[in-house]
Amino acid sequence: MMMEDDSYLIIPPRVRDLDHSEGKPSTWNIDGKRLQSSGPDRATVCDMNRRNLFWGVGAVFAGLLGLATFMLTTFEDPAVDPAWALDADSEIPEGSVTVRYTGTSTLLFSDGETEWMVDGWFSRFGPLALALGQIAPDHEAITHGLERNQVDRLAVVIPVHSHFDHAMDSPEVAKRTGAILLGSESTANIGRGWGLDESQIRIAVDRQPVQVGRFTITLIPTRHFEFPSAAMAEQALADPDITEPLVPPVNAFEYRVGQPYAIHVSHPRGRWLIQGSAGYIEGGLAGYDADVVFLGIGGLGTQTEEYREAYWRETVTTIGASRVIPIHWDSLTGPAVGPFTGPVRAVGSLANGGGPQTLEFLEQMESRHPELQFSTLPRFDEIVLF
Repeated sequence: MMMEDDSYLIIPPRVRDLDHSEGKPSTWNIDGKRLQSSGPDRATVCDMNRRNLFWGVGAVFAGLLGLATFMLTTFEDPAVDPAWALDADSEIPEGSVTVRYTGTSTLLFSDGETEWMVDGWFSRFGPLALALGQIAPDHEAITHGLERNQVDRLAVVIPVHSHFDHAMDSPEVAKRTGAILLGSESTANIGRGWGLDESQIRIAVDRQPVQVGRFTITLIPTRHFEFPSAAMAEQALADPDITEPLVPPVNAFEYRVGQPYAIHVSHPRGRWLIQGSAGYIEGGLAGYDADVVFLGIGGLGTQTEEYREAYWRETVTTIGASRVIPIHWDSLTGPAVGPFTGPVRAVGSLANGGGPQTLEFLEQMESRHPELQFSTLPRFDEIVLF
């Protein structure tokens, strides 16, 4: 359509019927006449769409990457009450029995004459390495852990079972400290695979007391924590034995559970029990008593209320403990230095709030049993136990 001054009338794109000519500007047919369009051509529109799609996909990917990084590198709060935390003892009376805690179930006991260790696990790995990679003892981490515990000689090191977060470093700790590695046949095969001399390996005899200085140590068969997830239980607990020397690096699940133990300890100063994993055998601790229980609580909140009540009854109640020291509540993937953390957020999310439920249960027990003392140990610092 021509105006009075013979100029073209430019029709807004929203009312035009585009005629996409190859490589040419779009035109419009109005009253039988072909008019020049001011809109973008097809190639330009396609290019703009591609760029918008690219930036959109990039933004989504960056968001997902940021979320994954956050979930895999940050941690939930620990499942213990901060009010339970003990400070290091500045003075250690002569003849006292003391304990130091590294994390998980690694405990160092001493009476000033004899020192011995539970687990001796100092290596730490990220969640992706544990899930997808292969792992081996970290020499530097072991050096640091022994130095921070201020120990270079041990009489014995006893893993509570043979999973990596308990037994993986034990043979190297035994090598460096001259200790006997005491545990199941599976634990022995971890030692053999690491090249520990057979003279430093001893297979535990169920419920047979072992004299270590003035400590009388008895390994009592128990059960590992029962994972509610069938898939996790299959990976971590099925086919439990390590039947050949295990030579790392290997997948984390190659460290089979072996035979789990509760460790009962008697000393002229007192008696205590180490229950490293939140599992139990009904009646398994009958006949044993202890003043203190080091109570494994890892994963406890993911189980049923009935399970938690039974676990408490078969450990704390059965042995008549007056003091409860939770262990195995810190992150397996967090650093073995600095403040303790709860599980990495990705694991905590998969566990459906297990941490808060664990803390809620322990606080219920504290309220129900005001005669009990609850304590948590600092990292590495020496605490008088008796």
